[in-house]
Amino acid sequence: MRRLRRTSALRRLVAETTLTPNDLVAPLFVREDATEPMPIESLPGVVQHTQDSLRAEVKSLSQLGVPAVILFGLPAGKDAEGSEAWNPDGVVQVALRNLRDDLGDEMVLMADLCVDEYTSHGHCGIVGVDGRVDNDATLDLYARAAVAQADAGADVVAPSGMMDGQVLAIRDALDEEEFDQVAILAYAAKYASSFYGPFRDAVDVTIADGGDRKGYQQDWRNGREALEEIRLDLGEGADMVMVKPAMAYLDIIARARVEVDVPLAAYHVSGEYAMIKAAAANGWIDEDSAALEQLTAIKRAGADFILTYFAGAVAELLGP
Repeated sequence: MRRLRRTSALRRLVAETTLTPNDLVAPLFVREDATEPMPIESLPGVVQHTQDSLRAEVKSLSQLGVPAVILFGLPAGKDAEGSEAWNPDGVVQVALRNLRDDLGDEMVLMADLCVDEYTSHGHCGIVGVDGRVDNDATLDLYARAAVAQADAGADVVAPSGMMDGQVLAIRDALDEEEFDQVAILAYAAKYASSFYGPFRDAVDVTIADGGDRKGYQQDWRNGREALEEIRLDLGEGADMVMVKPAMAYLDIIARARVEVDVPLAAYHVSGEYAMIKAAAANGWIDEDSAALEQLTAIKRAGADFILTYFAGAVAELLGP
């Protein structure tokens, strides 16, 4: 077997998995009250964008061959319902319209569909008097947000709240408002993971009263449950499904790949990115090599595309 590993050209020739910029989606943060890009300390190299800096970043990503971005919004104000999530003039809706004007159909515009960035309590939905998130009451919020995002120009809405029935509620709302061509990327297997810490810094979210999301996100000890979640979302009308996080859940990605034929996404999350950055900053690993190795592993496990904060840097490394 070593004969086929002897030179770089031979290794490229027989490589089983090839990573390209087409496999990457860039998660981007846009902040309503920002006057300049604001660095996120726990996510080195990532910023909370202004509308103008976001437009410049997305144009740059498009030139590098990255085909898609997914937007997360930081509103100037929050309330118990997260009403800025469906405000026609909300921060993500403004960003979607700007980017559609700039790039037309050259870039796939995805919008994360949840309300945790918009709620004063930091949960992903309506919190009842018992302190728990009310699943059914939350579905209406997601439906309203989906219609607002679609109306602003989203190609894909990506429900991430892990509410039962969320995909069906969103599909029905989009179809009723004649947005039947807007696709749904369901965060179908989203785990209550310890790797999300830097993301919460990025979106300025603190869950009230020291709470957590273990009551609605998946238990990280379970695998079979993830496949059932994926089946349910597909049955409700999801066009694509996602596993999140990625590196600690390569087994779930591989099992999902065997199970489904629709496009399968994986989210290389903030903690996974930050660990590489921190180790590289200490001189313990080579950042570029580690990023390429991890993203290739995710694709090898079966993901069709990968959401990653390395999207721009890796696209530049890989070239056209």
